[in-house]
Amino acid sequence: MNSKVRSWSEIKEIVDLHRKNSQKIVFTNGCFDILHAGHIHYLVAARQLGDILLLGLNSDSSVRRLKGTDRPINNQTDRATVLSHIDIIDYLVIFEEDTPYNLINHIKPDILVKGGDWPVEKIVGADIVLSCGGQVRSLPYLTGYSTTEIMHRMKNGK
Repeated sequence: MNSKVRSWSEIKEIVDLHRKNSQKIVFTNGCFDILHAGHIHYLVAARQLGDILLLGLNSDSSVRRLKGTDRPINNQTDRATVLSHIDIIDYLVIFEEDTPYNLINHIKPDILVKGGDWPVEKIVGADIVLSCGGQVRSLPYLTGYSTTEIMHRMKNGK
């Protein structure tokens, strides 16, 4: 795998090092099953909020529990490979749970972001980040750009 993909222990050391250098850590997460323009728009906006963009990637088993047995379309190794070649993403960590709550608690990012389809009060891990003096942001969502919508259009021949 690419050097951007790190274990939980490695990412903690990396985050601590960047924090010592007064760099702001931005964290986001998702399945990123079929990469599309909405993802890129969102990741660019997230990266602009800080110095380091850390992405938590749902494992295959996590995606299946969240999205159903026909997902993911692309396995976690392939998804991580594609995402690791996007320059604005600094590091990736794969998590097995349904939510990144434990990962967020592990790294305690300065800024936690999700897409605009997530109101701030419903963003998993917001309590952790806010209690540490960080920020939680819901970024603008591009209507019509979601993997589920793309799959629906494909099934209906549109």
